[in-house]
Amino acid sequence: MSTVRGTIALIGSGELSGTMVETHKTLLSKIGSQQKALFLDTPAGFQGNVDLIAERAANFFEQQVRHKMEIASFKSAETITSQEAEKVYRLLSEAGFVLIGPGSPTYTVRQLKETPVPALLSAMVNKGGCLVAASAAALTVGSHTLPVYEIYKVGEALHWVEGLNILGHLGLELVVIPHWNNAEGGNHDTRFCYMGEKRFLALEAQLPQGTTILGLDEHTACILDFASREAAVVGLGQVTIRRSGVEKQYSRGERVTFEQLLGGFHDRVTGAGIEVKSSPASGIPEKAVASFWDQMHGIEEAFHRAIEENDLAAMTTLLLEADRLIWQAQIDLENPEFISQGREIFREMIALAGTGIDQAVNVIPRKFKELINELVALREQYRREKRWPEADQIRSILQSIGVVLEDTEEGPRWDL
Repeated sequence: MSTVRGTIALIGSGELSGTMVETHKTLLSKIGSQQKALFLDTPAGFQGNVDLIAERAANFFEQQVRHKMEIASFKSAETITSQEAEKVYRLLSEAGFVLIGPGSPTYTVRQLKETPVPALLSAMVNKGGCLVAASAAALTVGSHTLPVYEIYKVGEALHWVEGLNILGHLGLELVVIPHWNNAEGGNHDTRFCYMGEKRFLALEAQLPQGTTILGLDEHTACILDFASREAAVVGLGQVTIRRSGVEKQYSRGERVTFEQLLGGFHDRVTGAGIEVKSSPASGIPEKAVASFWDQMHGIEEAFHRAIEENDLAAMTTLLLEADRLIWQAQIDLENPEFISQGREIFREMIALAGTGIDQAVNVIPRKFKELINELVALREQYRREKRWPEADQIRSILQSIGVVLEDTEEGPRWDL
């Protein structure tokens, strides 16, 4: 039985967006509000705007997550002074929560591989802390790291580099791939962290036999709880476990044990290729084989239900799914007329989203009025029963929040 007590959160993208605010709050609540939180800037250390990225992360946590975050600056192993490095090591040894995010995965590995940083991060998790590795950083925590820029932008031959393997040091031998469902390519396949299916299958064949790949959809997190030895899916998309040519997807709210994660799965697996399915976003009817048009109408129907229910999370998920579906249709050379009509539906959904948000803003006032009416009715009941102290107490409570109550011959009336 593992003695590791902490948590590692792996995020496909959007670590500094509204979709992950509640996730960060939950992770911080598990370790205690007094724990020191750090942002490690190494992945973007080569970028001219690295300090702005770090500052944005710190501001995001302070303003959105409501937790102070310090910056641990380790931009380059070659230029950092010994004094600066020791300061970072001390900060990491004292921290209970560390976030590492955007930048270059291979640059991160080169800078940190021969330093104490991976061991310090493992030790923090071992003691009960939380490591959040997102986007580029998520690629580095496994046994192998994908050289995304080198392959996708520079055109180098398909290959892997050795990862920091923080997960391996804690007993989980995995390869982590964020941006699993990326659709930015438009007219070319950029799923599987910009590799596309053809290149990714070739890369998979280069890994040791039986390697487990953990795919993270964008705006989606896989929370690895080492104390319970379970992984949970949160966010807008899915987490995919793929091994030896077969895979299984887990949706928001689902959990999987570490034993299942490492040992195999026995239901709903795909064949040797990569099966690409629509995310089962709130209310989308699943079909074994659905046309583009059927899927688009399914999204549209689910979106209208989400508006009626004031479910902003579902609305966001469905907009992202519609965008992904349209890009995929272009890749699959779908009928241009269908794609054009699909775009019209997508634009209408965006316009309706504004209306839906306005409706959601009105939910609180409406619920407030319902609450006041219930309290006024309760006060009237107490008055009929001659329970004057209770009736007066309700009137005092209403007055304290600015509600003016008037008793008339027709019954009580109130106003703000």
